[in-house]
Amino acid sequence: MPLQKNQIIQLEITGVTAEGSGVGRFSLDGGERGLAVFVPFTAIGDIINCHIVKVNATHAYGRVESFLEKSTHRGEGESPDCSVFGRCGGCSWRHIGYESELGYKWQRVADALKRIGGLDIQPLPIIGSDHPDGYRNKAQYSVAPGPHRLMIGFYAPRSHRVMEQHHCLLQPPAFGEIVDIIAYWAKKSGVTAYDETKDTGLLRHIYIRRAESTGEIMVGLVCTSGKIPKPDMLVDVLIAKVEGLASVMVNINREKSNVILGGNEFMLWGKDYITDELCGLRFRLSMRSFYQVNPKQAERLYRLAGQAAGLTGNETVIDLYCGTGTIGLAMAAKAAKVIGVEIAEPAVEDARRNAEDNGIKNARFICADAAQAAAQLQSEGVRPDVVVLDPPRKGCDGALIDTVVKMLPDRIVYVSCDPATLARDLKRFDQSGYRTEQVTPVDMFPRTGHVESIILMTYCGSEGK
Repeated sequence: MPLQKNQIIQLEITGVTAEGSGVGRFSLDGGERGLAVFVPFTAIGDIINCHIVKVNATHAYGRVESFLEKSTHRGEGESPDCSVFGRCGGCSWRHIGYESELGYKWQRVADALKRIGGLDIQPLPIIGSDHPDGYRNKAQYSVAPGPHRLMIGFYAPRSHRVMEQHHCLLQPPAFGEIVDIIAYWAKKSGVTAYDETKDTGLLRHIYIRRAESTGEIMVGLVCTSGKIPKPDMLVDVLIAKVEGLASVMVNINREKSNVILGGNEFMLWGKDYITDELCGLRFRLSMRSFYQVNPKQAERLYRLAGQAAGLTGNETVIDLYCGTGTIGLAMAAKAAKVIGVEIAEPAVEDARRNAEDNGIKNARFICADAAQAAAQLQSEGVRPDVVVLDPPRKGCDGALIDTVVKMLPDRIVYVSCDPATLARDLKRFDQSGYRTEQVTPVDMFPRTGHVESIILMTYCGSEGK
């Protein structure tokens, strides 16, 4: 009889997914190649009684009915330390030890390189975090109507249902205290939560940033209107209770969309930015500035990127996804020239200001897509020695890879946030004469399913095709 819903089977977990589910194989005849069964919150080595909740033609889903044998990977993660773990869409790995999590992430990168990229290369050891909790310097809490009060927290997986959680373990403790203050103010002042189904209510999100080096904190309210009840009450309590408070902002978002920030904001108190330091450079951060959320790991990431670039002071570096310029500016002291390319005008404005604030004279920034910028630079006679790529999760499209190859840099430094699209892109570069020399995974987001990597490619001509 084939596997059926509500059946209970014995299952050994032999693999894991990026989202934190364990994977076992069920076979009627006991063979190795059986139907894949995905079971949340399990680890490699768990042996369980599994309650089947859904069966498809190629795979099934189950939940743990009971443990017959628990994996040694669980370690200190035996009992998850967050009350909403599994119901919140943030963490994937709170049920296992951190060293095991690092091993899973390294293996995910290695598997992608081999299976998707067809590359015969082993990643270097993963760079783990010294602080797998409390590392985030930015949080965006969602707000929704509740039966008796505002619900403030994070969306459940694959939904817009808010799971209440003020004191997320990935955020500094101060963030939870700030949310408590805002919840108290909202109750006392009659603030309503935005209801996305009815398009009514005032408060949509709570936005908090903290600068690691200076300790400055920005508190932001994302609202459907600039008319805030009892703003002085909120500001007075924040000033009294929040050490390092430097900015209290209101962002106005009237759009019926999933985009968190609207296009306009104003100050309730303080200044409209905070200042942080990264890799010896100072950056002004507004509500809408892009900035790495884990500064300690970001410094390691940028240091590895600089080492991969192999700069001697004579090179021209082109950063084709420069954002606000952080990677390129971190390389500028060891390069002859840095040229950043970014299609978003506000990010380019931030990058130019960051260069000016740090006295960096050998960096320029172009607002254009990669192909346009490449044509412009070619007409100027610019040929890069190093190209830096830091694309979004979807990776690089074929046209961009063709653009980079035509520039003929000696080295390409690729900063990846998705192993699958990375492996696909490395295969394309390999077919165009660029050999992958080194892959270093970096755990920028502990306890979540994400893993970054720094990659060095070098030009080897036709022998690489």
